[in-house]
Amino acid sequence: MPSVFPGIDPYIEGQEWEDFHHRFIDDMSTALVAQVRPRYAVRVEKRVYVEHQIEELSRHIRSDVTVVTDQPGISGGEDIAGAGAAVAISVAPTLLSVPVPEEQRESFLTIRLRETKEVVTVIEVLSPANKRPGSDGRREYLIKRDAVLGSPTHLVELDLLRGGRRLPTNEPLPPGDYYALVCRGQRRPQVEVYAWSLRQPLPRIPVPLAGSDPDATVQLQAIFTSVYDRAGYDYSLDYRAAIEPSLAEHDAAWARGLLGA
Repeated sequence: MPSVFPGIDPYIEGQEWEDFHHRFIDDMSTALVAQVRPRYAVRVEKRVYVEHQIEELSRHIRSDVTVVTDQPGISGGEDIAGAGAAVAISVAPTLLSVPVPEEQRESFLTIRLRETKEVVTVIEVLSPANKRPGSDGRREYLIKRDAVLGSPTHLVELDLLRGGRRLPTNEPLPPGDYYALVCRGQRRPQVEVYAWSLRQPLPRIPVPLAGSDPDATVQLQAIFTSVYDRAGYDYSLDYRAAIEPSLAEHDAAWARGLLGA
């Protein structure tokens, strides 16, 4: 059963993003293979890094050592050893937690010339970690992005997330909730930006290939609809919950109207 939303279902971002990300990349790979074979090979590849928890900026400052006594008349400056027999105090532990680094694996697509294995195009679908300020995921992604932008390889970036910080561009992005950036190796620093709102279907975007080969085309809405239907998001998403990240009131009212209908 298709989503009631005309484009991206906003409930996916807060509830099923990891599953959606995996399925969307797989379906996009399948759609591309049919267009670029046999000259090119399309492969799902993985980037592995360790994500550390971001430390809170504000912390309570306290002394490293505290001396506590329950013996009346004895202050911290007196000789406790001379005051009588030592008193054993039972101290119950407090259970806290420590930040534990977690290994993260992020999938992306490469299009390679079949004969030489040369990477012609990299296609990225951004994850929440890529857009989280101060995170290892964002740092690792920006390093990878800079490496691709400094090479002849084409880069296609899909930002299908409303939350988080957008990737840097020299000029402000046009208004939109979602973006696709197509950066052709021979035209840098120019980048083609496709922007659309929550209320619009996902667009069709070009995927550049080598030399004078014509672009492949990705029908993003068709891929989204296929993923949504096959994953059964119509019954697994909790449509009674609040949308995360929250919507502006006019969009929230629009979403409630669609769900009510």
